[in-house]
Amino acid sequence: KMSSGAADLRQRKNQNCTESDKMAPEERNKENSKLGRSPKYILIQRFAKLFFGCVAAVTSGMMYAVYLSTYHERKFWFSSRQELEREITFQGDSAIYYSFYKELLKAPSFERGVYELTHNNKTISLKTINAVQQMTLYPELIASVLYQASGSEEVIEPVYFYIGIVFGLQGIYVTALFVTSWVMSGTWLAGMLTVAWFIINRTDTTRIDYSIPSRENWALPYFACQVAALTGYLKKTLNCSAEKFCYLLVSASTYTFMMMWEYSHYLLFVQAVSLFLLDSFALAQTEKVHEVYKIYLFSLFLGYLLQFENSALLVSPLLSLVAVLMLSKCLQMNMKKGTFMSRLLKIMYIYLVLTITVTLNFLLKMFVPHKENEHLLKFIEVKLGLNTTKNFTMNWLLCQESLQAPSQDFFLRLTQSSLLPFYIFVFIICLFSITQVIFRRICGEPLKETVNLEDGRIGERPEIVYHVIHTILLGCLAMCLEGMKYLWTPYVCTLAAFGVCSPELWMTLFKWLRLKAVHPILLALTLSMAVPTIIGFSLWKEFFPRIMTELSELQEFYDPDTVELMTWIKRQAPVAAVFAGSPQLMGVIKLCTGWMVSSLPLYNDDDLLKRNENIYQIYSKRSAEDIYKILTSYKANFLIIEDSICNEVGPVRGCRVKDLLDIANGHVVCEEGDSYTYSKYGRFCHEIKMNYSPYVNYFTRVYWNRSYFVYRINTVISFQS
Repeated sequence: KMSSGAADLRQRKNQNCTESDKMAPEERNKENSKLGRSPKYILIQRFAKLFFGCVAAVTSGMMYAVYLSTYHERKFWFSSRQELEREITFQGDSAIYYSFYKELLKAPSFERGVYELTHNNKTISLKTINAVQQMTLYPELIASVLYQASGSEEVIEPVYFYIGIVFGLQGIYVTALFVTSWVMSGTWLAGMLTVAWFIINRTDTTRIDYSIPSRENWALPYFACQVAALTGYLKKTLNCSAEKFCYLLVSASTYTFMMMWEYSHYLLFVQAVSLFLLDSFALAQTEKVHEVYKIYLFSLFLGYLLQFENSALLVSPLLSLVAVLMLSKCLQMNMKKGTFMSRLLKIMYIYLVLTITVTLNFLLKMFVPHKENEHLLKFIEVKLGLNTTKNFTMNWLLCQESLQAPSQDFFLRLTQSSLLPFYIFVFIICLFSITQVIFRRICGEPLKETVNLEDGRIGERPEIVYHVIHTILLGCLAMCLEGMKYLWTPYVCTLAAFGVCSPELWMTLFKWLRLKAVHPILLALTLSMAVPTIIGFSLWKEFFPRIMTELSELQEFYDPDTVELMTWIKRQAPVAAVFAGSPQLMGVIKLCTGWMVSSLPLYNDDDLLKRNENIYQIYSKRSAEDIYKILTSYKANFLIIEDSICNEVGPVRGCRVKDLLDIANGHVVCEEGDSYTYSKYGRFCHEIKMNYSPYVNYFTRVYWNRSYFVYRINTVISFQS
């Protein structure tokens, strides 16, 4: 029975594909003959619509890339800076990524450069790392190959080439969002509105302003391309050639996305859950959904091999879910053909699939050796209130703004740009329509093969249902962690723009309202043009002057103290010296000087996290001897104290580095609801500046300015009290 059912489904799929190719022209010819149009006229009209839509999409992406480049130049004065001053603009982990790009370009050959990165022992003291695997440096590998293969050495500087690629990818990102909204609504007016909302809400749609080389800025454009292709692939009214093109684009973009970002499989897991729910209620062609599952499996397999047998992919929730869904494929097909009671059991089916997925993932983690960010699981426990901790790293992560719940300002900004109100409006209509469709399916009513405008059933379109579920899941994550808003807000723009530009959505609303005074189809067509036009003009009037003012203002980013520090290191420090300090500063030192450091601002390695916590003890209330032992255990020769951390006055007391260290070290005493810090030693970063024993026995100050104090760690110690 199962094999015959599968054969029937394949036969139906092929039959539908051929029939849609054959029947569609006949239906169009009948419709055109009624309207007195010739097939040639219709062909020219469709070609013109497609041509101008593509031009608008590409132009939008190019203009956004130019906008980012211009804004970056105005903000940092890049063209008038020296190389050292340019590199200082890369902060934290961004500095690390760009430093490895520089090393690849300096290598005598690409092969030698890759070997040195995969066997890197010149970055972190006493540690050899595979930097390509641990830091996901595939974007830098690609950028260096393109720079050298294109002969750009004599045309453009490496830094401009690097950031130019990132800005170009952001242009592709915007183009993909444009196309997604266009495919959903059928009009490229929706794409224009999507782009407008995306740029106006740039603070909440992208992190490109704060961290150009971050992995998500390289990866999310490919995910947007994948979503655009998946949107087209899920459509019912798609001919075979377009379906194959979408399938190939989904395959290529899924694999590329997985290679660009170490956390990509988590986002694909959210997408897989969306497709699973879509398929569970028989709102999409099962065969198409399972083809996407196969793409996930193929991408995971290739990723595992090409990412140096990355065990994190083997224990990923994506692999567990897809494996369970592929095994339960036959069971789900039988359920769709069952009785009313079997349809009600779909809720139980969903529960069983999710339960087996969790069990399988737990078993994989037991038997497969892996280092899959265990600190993330501990963080989730503490975040959900399931556990408490005094651990410095956990509390430091909890204090990060991106890991807090979103502020009221976030919702206020989305409301002021009119995005949030229209998204809620579109979302509610789509959700109610989807609920109606699911109820009809449970009652045994089949889906219509083609949904016409006068039907008013927006919830029967699988691509729309997918986007609604997708934004619900991403929205739940964004409500918990503000950093997730960069994944959610772009698709809020897409769904809101599609809705106000879609006659089907307006028609769905009018069907519920049962309008009789005005012809509902005429009113739906009118509103689908008038509403986005009014929104566009209002956005142009209010926000376009702000954007032009932003581009015309000359901002200044200049950090003379850091420039002086880097210059001193390059001139005075021994080549074999190892520096210790805050991880963020160590990343900049590695980029600007090339000297070895004792820690890096990376949070996917337990050993590095422990190093960071130990070296941060220079801002705690510990003895000079304790700090000396910690630093010499990592073979550090120089210590850098940052005045901004030592004398930090944070907006939230308890989230400053020194507060977190006092909690972790047990130096906090609570009395009558108030907390006090207590230790028999003073704060190290303050005491060392006093130049008295025993601090001068262990450390010798060799350089200082307003922001930084550099101490040489003595090798010969006079242990006097």
